[in-house]
Amino acid sequence: MPQRAATIVGGGIGGLAAAIALHQQGWHVEVLEKAPEFTEIGAGISLWPNALRALDTLGLADTVRVLGAEEATGGVRDRRGRWLSRTDNADLSRRFGHPLVVLHRAELLRALREALPSRSLKPGSEVSGVREEGGRLVVDHRNGESLADLVVAADGLRSPVRRALWPAAPAPRYAGYTAWRAVTEPLAEPPAEGAVTWGRGERFGFTALPGGRTYVFATVTLPQATALDTSEYAELLRRFGNWPDPVPALLAAVPPDAVLRHDLYDLPPLSTFVRGRVALLGDAAHAMTPNLGQGACQALEDAVTLAHCLDTTADTDAALRSYDRLRRPRTQAITRRSARLGTVGQLAWPPAALLRDAAARLLPARATLRSMAPVLHWSPPGTHAAATAGEGR
Repeated sequence: MPQRAATIVGGGIGGLAAAIALHQQGWHVEVLEKAPEFTEIGAGISLWPNALRALDTLGLADTVRVLGAEEATGGVRDRRGRWLSRTDNADLSRRFGHPLVVLHRAELLRALREALPSRSLKPGSEVSGVREEGGRLVVDHRNGESLADLVVAADGLRSPVRRALWPAAPAPRYAGYTAWRAVTEPLAEPPAEGAVTWGRGERFGFTALPGGRTYVFATVTLPQATALDTSEYAELLRRFGNWPDPVPALLAAVPPDAVLRHDLYDLPPLSTFVRGRVALLGDAAHAMTPNLGQGACQALEDAVTLAHCLDTTADTDAALRSYDRLRRPRTQAITRRSARLGTVGQLAWPPAALLRDAAARLLPARATLRSMAPVLHWSPPGTHAAATAGEGR
């Protein structure tokens, strides 16, 4: 039987993970990335137990855990710095089999790239179209064309492949707030605990990275595409410089030119993630807000699920239908849940914010972990754990 070929559009976390999973099953894979190099400026990224199970399927979970930091405890604080809820990472690990691991996005991408043959990576290959010809798919890109039996569109929130092949699909939807992200320089005494502090229409969070660095992030309710009169760093200082410790010290350790800002969006639900032998994956299929820390985690789940479906049947069309059946309900439910959490976190009306904080303070930590079970208990399809849990749905 001739070797099957897959073309992956997009060299981010989901695209690289899908390429690894298919390569391990004997597919010829190539990853088309429009940027001139496979790089990621990014900041920190959280990998929850479900993501580590997906990485374990790829043989990379141990590598990633070495690259990352395991936060001892974390939780939510009010505007005065008082704890509203706290979560013990050891308890998380006992309950779900893996800890929460935080690392720099660039480190994760490097580990994924190194798991692929260099010949599979095709930077500077912006895709201009996908068509069928002679029973195969033809992917047109800047460096020519690629023939494939399968195309995986992992090309992000504003996926050109989705726009071309799903012309009636809804556009990404603005969440109502913008986000800043940065990584501090190494600190002599980095915070021992991570936290998200809730204000009124504002949030500020931080969590440990290896080497004494700390990943910081903030959200503010603003109109879409708001232009600033100052630098991003100056705006962070203006809004959060007087927040409870350790926020001022963390901001002082952020390089002023290293602050990233992006308006946040999610993707309204699609009726299918599949068109013929083209499958959407990651943000191209189900972009979500970062409130649950599940964007990359769900892309990793997508990748190993897609590979499993293709490995268990030679009928690509049937395999893709299974992928859609397994992934679409789950990811769309998590997208909705993340949006709801963001709405709560961004409450600005003082009585509503006070009620929110009071409710969070009364909720036991075990109830918080229990509420996360539908998200974190996922296991890769085909494993015993997935079979006993309905394939992780």
